[in-house]
Amino acid sequence: MDVALGGTFDPVHDGHRKLFERAFELGDVTVGLTSDDLAPETRSVDRPIRPFDERRQALEDELESIAPDYDRTFEVRKLESPTGIATEPQFDYLVVSPETKDGGERINEIRQERGHDPLEIVVVPHVLADDGDIISSTRIVQGEIDEHGNVVDDE
Repeated sequence: MDVALGGTFDPVHDGHRKLFERAFELGDVTVGLTSDDLAPETRSVDRPIRPFDERRQALEDELESIAPDYDRTFEVRKLESPTGIATEPQFDYLVVSPETKDGGERINEIRQERGHDPLEIVVVPHVLADDGDIISSTRIVQGEIDEHGNVVDDE
């Protein structure tokens, strides 16, 4: 089975790792990584985003540490549009977080228009930080939590 997922992944955190693990459980994985132009358009917050090449290297390092546990392969491709690679016919699954489920449904509409089978959309629940709020890259960048959801002590 071929699995697609996408995002900005800046920085990678335990919520992302849960997405990757679920994707590898399902099959070989292709990750669409937002381009430098697309990344700011897909974010609901205004904060700096590391350049594509830096994000790609960190993502590939992360995937290389997870893929062998599942005996799966992976590929990282540049996303130039929000619906990106998942509209291509070879994919069977799309792994999403709860806030991107609507985007997955839009992808299936596009696939149907193109005569492709719909993807099975697999929603992976958020991972919560120690304070009960979700782990997010923005919270990490803002210094509230670390990549594992531990609350950062300002003292």
